[in-house]
Amino acid sequence: MATHALDPAYERISVEEFLDMDFGDARTELEDGVIYMMAGGSEQHARISGNIFAFLRVRLRGTGCRPYNSDFALQTADFTARIPDVSIYCGNPSAPENARKKLLGDPRVVFEVLSPSTAMKDQRVKLEEYKALAGTTEIVLVDPDAERVRRVHRTPDGVWHDGWLPEGSDLHLPSLDLTIPHDEIFARD
Repeated sequence: MATHALDPAYERISVEEFLDMDFGDARTELEDGVIYMMAGGSEQHARISGNIFAFLRVRLRGTGCRPYNSDFALQTADFTARIPDVSIYCGNPSAPENARKKLLGDPRVVFEVLSPSTAMKDQRVKLEEYKALAGTTEIVLVDPDAERVRRVHRTPDGVWHDGWLPEGSDLHLPSLDLTIPHDEIFARD
């Protein structure tokens, strides 16, 4: 990741400092030690990420894996924390000893719902950051306008495969042995 040119008097914020800050209802991310405000999402964005989260919450109950929405941060580098739309952590993340933790390590699966203002960054910068996480095996990018899904996944030998699913296809997540129907992702009711 390229570093930002900053005023020499500015000290980069650490991920730990960032996670201890209270931004109220504002959504923020930390990139290379700099805090960035994130615009609120559209109805379409909120609906789709909510659909994914709701489907996964029910299907993953009792499996040792749990989905988290955009209230939970993910550290991708020493001075970078991202806020994916949905992330799935396994290994009993909601165990009592994790209740106060603000980071849980690498998620197994990360979802980003694309929007016109973030699509380029999500598909280039964030995608590469997520791929660099040792424990992440699948990254899902959802295009609300075309109602298409891009699945990027790591094979057991460490090779990444990347492709858009055919139009109307269900999303199979082999790392969870789970399929999310296309109609559930894009449901309007």
